[in-house]
Amino acid sequence: MKKIMIMALAACAALSVVAAPAQGAPKDPVSALKAKLVPGHGVRFTEKVTWSNGTDEREAQDRKGVFQFDRKGVAAFDIKIHWNDDDYGRQRVVGIGKNTYHSGGVLPAALPEGKSWYKVERYGLPDSYGQILNPAEPKTLAALIKHGKSAKSSITGTITFKDLRRASMWWAGAKAPSSFDDTKVSYTLTLTSAGLVSRVQSSYTATEAGRSAMIAVDSRYSGWGAKVSVKAPDPAKVATEFR
Repeated sequence: MKKIMIMALAACAALSVVAAPAQGAPKDPVSALKAKLVPGHGVRFTEKVTWSNGTDEREAQDRKGVFQFDRKGVAAFDIKIHWNDDDYGRQRVVGIGKNTYHSGGVLPAALPEGKSWYKVERYGLPDSYGQILNPAEPKTLAALIKHGKSAKSSITGTITFKDLRRASMWWAGAKAPSSFDDTKVSYTLTLTSAGLVSRVQSSYTATEAGRSAMIAVDSRYSGWGAKVSVKAPDPAKVATEFR
């Protein structure tokens, strides 16, 4: 499988919608989310990432992780990534405040001896394969509702990269080039009867050097408000430069 983007959002293009099932009428999602934003608590999620270039389609990754909250949204995250490709294997990304730590994949061959984590000063979506829509951010959720249409327990809509960046620290931190600001993101959110997001489905087509590939992400969320704890790696194992 050809990888167009690895650990950077250097090339993004249009996204297309994936439909979601409908259930009963939910409560106000933003209010429901804000009620769960208690420091030391959070939400867990799993994701399946599918890659396609039009002729070849395969499951690229399985992910599972956790967001830890502060009173405004996401304060920290811990994501484990399993590539269905021997070239990259397993990775882990931990974000706390403005710092993000990467481990696994191809990094062991590039890090100094005795180091297993690579630290960058950046908060946000850690790579181009994850879910770009973060339902744990109140401003993001409000923007998705504003740009979408509700049908029982689902919200489907489109939002440009530019509008998403204005609302979402998760997306703004990914630092996608401004040349893609007009790209439209299509999405479907599924809500519980309590108004909490239980599923986010999205897909996008990335184009670089004349080659395109679609990445579809299906994210499931559970345990909203449960106690969670995200900790930074041992400082002795962290590097800020490659060998």
